[in-house]
Amino acid sequence: MNSNIDAVFVGGLRALPPEGQLTGMFKTRVDGPVVVGHEGLQGDVQADRRVHGGPEKAVHYYPAEHYARLAERVPALAGLLLPGVLGENLSGFGLSEETVCIGDVFAIGGCRLQVSQPRQPCWKISHRLGHAPMSRLIADLGCTGWYFRVLQAGEVEAGDSVECVERPAPGLSLARLWAVKEAHRPDPAELECLAAAPGLNSDWAARLRARAVWLATQGP
Repeated sequence: MNSNIDAVFVGGLRALPPEGQLTGMFKTRVDGPVVVGHEGLQGDVQADRRVHGGPEKAVHYYPAEHYARLAERVPALAGLLLPGVLGENLSGFGLSEETVCIGDVFAIGGCRLQVSQPRQPCWKISHRLGHAPMSRLIADLGCTGWYFRVLQAGEVEAGDSVECVERPAPGLSLARLWAVKEAHRPDPAELECLAAAPGLNSDWAARLRARAVWLATQGP
């Protein structure tokens, strides 16, 4: 399961219409190598580090092929639905939530990046695109993208190969995790199984286990 990086994006803070909240979603394509440290890409900034950025969400990857899916659902936005608009750092074809598993380690340029969690679509996506249902549509389709933690710092640039070099949780795909997260009454055993996946963000694991405990106390 190999791919390539087609584009690398970084950005500072800008006001998000219509209310003017600060966001780091507005990214610029970078030509040439970019340093990637354990907090993310050099020159990249996040406004709300409770939900973006930091060691567990250092690098955001979004599959470029998802934009065509979204444009099919919302044709009026097809001109906007291009790589970079959702605030991703890395864009490429060939990887998806169905083929990528929790904890997968990828060699990209001089870095080793590990999948830590899906991206939770938030209201800023809807504001960025001027389409209120967009965040919910992305969640419903499961085309969320994901975050990497940085195991080995280095440099990345467009054209770098993306090679999966380690898979500690085979079968536990991001799509499987997202389906359980979105389910109304998931199987507690499935929640526990996913929570134990090596490499999963500990916050996600704790929430999955707490939900499993709660569901186990409920009647049929």
